[in-house]
Amino acid sequence: MKKISIAFLLVFLVVITVFGYFMVFAPVMKIKAKGQVVASAAKEMKSVFSKNDIDLLNSKTKDFSQKYADFEKEAKSIYWATFIPYVADFKNGVEAGRYTIRAGEDAITAITPYADLIGFKKGQSSFIEKSTEGRLQTAILTLDKVLGKIDSISENVRQAGDKIDQIDPKRYPEKIGKTAVRSQITNLKEQFTGMASLFVDAKPLLKNIPSIFGAKKEKTYLLLFQNDKERRATGGFLTAFAVFKIKDGKITIERSDDIYALDATINDRPAVPKEILTYHKGVSTFWIRDSNLSPDLVKSIELFNSLYKKSGARVNYDGIIFLDSKILVDMLTIFGDTQANGINFSSSIDKNCNCPQVLWKLFNIVGEEVGYQKENRKGILGSLMYELFYKAIGFSPSKYWGTLVQTMYKNLEEKHILLYFNDQQIQQSIEKLNFGGRIGQYKGDYLHINNVNFAGAKSNLFVTESIVSKATDNGGVIQKELTVEYKNPEPASNCNRHQERILCLNAILRNWVRVYVPVGSKLVEFKGSTKTVKTYDEFGKTVFEGFLEVPTEGMAKIIITYTLPSTIQSKDYSLYIQKQPGVISQKLRIDLNGKSIFNGEQTKDLEIKK
Repeated sequence: MKKISIAFLLVFLVVITVFGYFMVFAPVMKIKAKGQVVASAAKEMKSVFSKNDIDLLNSKTKDFSQKYADFEKEAKSIYWATFIPYVADFKNGVEAGRYTIRAGEDAITAITPYADLIGFKKGQSSFIEKSTEGRLQTAILTLDKVLGKIDSISENVRQAGDKIDQIDPKRYPEKIGKTAVRSQITNLKEQFTGMASLFVDAKPLLKNIPSIFGAKKEKTYLLLFQNDKERRATGGFLTAFAVFKIKDGKITIERSDDIYALDATINDRPAVPKEILTYHKGVSTFWIRDSNLSPDLVKSIELFNSLYKKSGARVNYDGIIFLDSKILVDMLTIFGDTQANGINFSSSIDKNCNCPQVLWKLFNIVGEEVGYQKENRKGILGSLMYELFYKAIGFSPSKYWGTLVQTMYKNLEEKHILLYFNDQQIQQSIEKLNFGGRIGQYKGDYLHINNVNFAGAKSNLFVTESIVSKATDNGGVIQKELTVEYKNPEPASNCNRHQERILCLNAILRNWVRVYVPVGSKLVEFKGSTKTVKTYDEFGKTVFEGFLEVPTEGMAKIIITYTLPSTIQSKDYSLYIQKQPGVISQKLRIDLNGKSIFNGEQTKDLEIKK
């Protein structure tokens, strides 16, 4: 009996070994080999994209798809074991990859006939032979064809996202040796989910791009320039405006002027908001140039319209585009020096302000209200934007368009461009993409710091800000200590109003500050405000409001202590920080229970998890 048992055990071990080799080890080795081939092909694909050659991209995509198909075929050899969670995750990952490839193939098929319109090289191109205006018209009128596969692309992206969503990083070890495993899987999953969500959210906007550019009927847009060096709630002081129309890609500027000219067309004004009377130095009239009072762009537009509807220069617009100075600097960096109204503008640094020359020139031309007519003042910003725009479409697309699109997308992310449309479907897509300057909603901890420069010259050109947020769990209740430090290292300008030809850039910063935190938070202490601190609820948030002055060649800070509502716990703590539009960057440190969970620069909205 004992001999039979030993014999059976030996046979069993042999069977298991053979099974393990042929059903697990051998397939895994083959999968690994095919995976290395796919990884190598993926690196090659990355370099192909940078060459902007549509024929080469087509060829390499087909090659990559075939290699991935070989990898899929080997991968299926272990799908019988999907009752094991790790194998199920592997299967979901492989299938997500195939859906992603299909989306890419559909996209390339859609753009190939029109590749030269969007910056790809494609054999003999008739597009670059067209006039500047003809190029834009051709691009706009064929956009609907380029976007013909948007629904199938979106569906494949969604399917890939669903597969990735089923992968649970928590079942993996935090580390294998010195290699971080769980965090890498989490980051990859979040990045893919974020991109998939972004594309799905962008679909309504993408499908409406031809309409936005006047393919179906003429559109009218209002362009508002915000001087972020004089910070206001939505990014900067409203310095200038332009009205332009677009039909089939043909742009016509109806009017371009400084903001004071628009204010001069308004006689019947609403009551002055209490915020202006409380914080704005020497101002007792509600000017349209001061109407962007709310950190929520839609609310500020309501205030703007309360004055604009009374203007003799009012036009019915389809949307508003808000731009700040970074857009001008970035475009001049890409396209080089540009002339408008006989004046040369450049992105090079001007020693008069240690800032880009274009800003120094504009400060001198449209920087502030004066009692005399400045040469070439009227319409200069509209003329400069017009010249830059036509410079963009005047070049061969493959030379500049890729860089331009990437730069503008980055500026949308960082809120140097804000968009508003009357069409609610488009507007909803804009807001989902976070391009609409809205105060967002979030289940965890939340922070938005909004600074408004009321009569502090252009001192935001020199002032830097650093933020430290410390959260400490005190028996289940999280107490926050928020420190915001403002530094101005530069000397004061001569701001004597009687010497009107002296440009006033740097002065004491008179800063109205509002701190938005989760609704239900309780203020413990607010240090550093020189005016009475106010607490109230707005946009689904609790707000702590104060005021401080930052001297030239000096610093000031506020320290706010408050408790979070009990629904926010440290065990699953996360923080969403919305950056104020117009801010280039701020130093940011986030501590949780004495441990730093973020320490770096904030250039866009951030979600931080422990």
